[in-house]
Amino acid sequence: MPLDPQAATVLELIEGAGGPQLQDMTPADARTMYEAMAEVRTSEEPLGAVEDLVIAGPGGDLALRLYRPEGDGPFPVTMFFHGGGWVIGSIASHDALCRSLASRSGAAVVSVEYRLAPEAPFPAALEDCYAATAHVAAEAAALGLDASRLGVAGDSAGGNLAASTSLLARDRGGPALCFQLLVYPVTDHAYGFPSFTENGEGYFLTGEAMRWFSGHYLVEPGDGKDPLASPLLAEDLSGLPPALVITAEFDPLRDEGEAYGARLAEAGVRAEVQRYDGMIHGFVSMAAMLDQGATAVDECAAALRAALVR
Repeated sequence: MPLDPQAATVLELIEGAGGPQLQDMTPADARTMYEAMAEVRTSEEPLGAVEDLVIAGPGGDLALRLYRPEGDGPFPVTMFFHGGGWVIGSIASHDALCRSLASRSGAAVVSVEYRLAPEAPFPAALEDCYAATAHVAAEAAALGLDASRLGVAGDSAGGNLAASTSLLARDRGGPALCFQLLVYPVTDHAYGFPSFTENGEGYFLTGEAMRWFSGHYLVEPGDGKDPLASPLLAEDLSGLPPALVITAEFDPLRDEGEAYGARLAEAGVRAEVQRYDGMIHGFVSMAAMLDQGATAVDECAAALRAALVR
């Protein structure tokens, strides 16, 4: 299908704003730019409470933000890992999306301020995400949450972290996860799929930008072939929680996300892949400007509600 007219307008606005390309920026400058872009994302959806927490993480203090829906707990809970190529992004940049997911799903959402590369390369972010998930499971009763209804979610690099956290939880004997929501996830750092070439220029996320992100995150030889960095390379995907994989037609990461969904299904995992035609990478966070983005947020929330709120 052709590029969605609303997505084309977004791309025109981004191009008109000018500025350096991501791969020509320092990580610090890229973070500043990304946070400024994210400031326009707001959500006024009703919630019961929002609480900032700090726990002991593998690398020191680890910040979490807990979004409780309206109503009485204990609430099912989704751990959320933000996108940004493991280099940029924060709890703040994805605040609006987490508010929407909590409000519409009826499940609490816990967003994780994991360590960023290059200061903390692989596997620091993953270990933070796993530690946060284990902490929430262990302290669920005190937090008004239900550890028996626990899921993980993330977009882009966060989708990668959600998939890999699911692998760790299986292989380390817990915590038990009921669902994984993977929104245009990175699943293979080789970037050898056709969509990476076909959509590598002109559609917001570029191939050069992805290699810039990976270059900061993966610093040791062979890191990219580690299944915890590239979950598509895991030999065994059985025993993982059910999944919804969201992809976008004009996204360099489209094919690897869909390949991961197919491999989950082949391993006996209940997995649904939903491609949004005409869309670009990041469209779910652009719900205020893209009708299909708003539809995708509804789909994500409905999937969390079906999997966790019973």
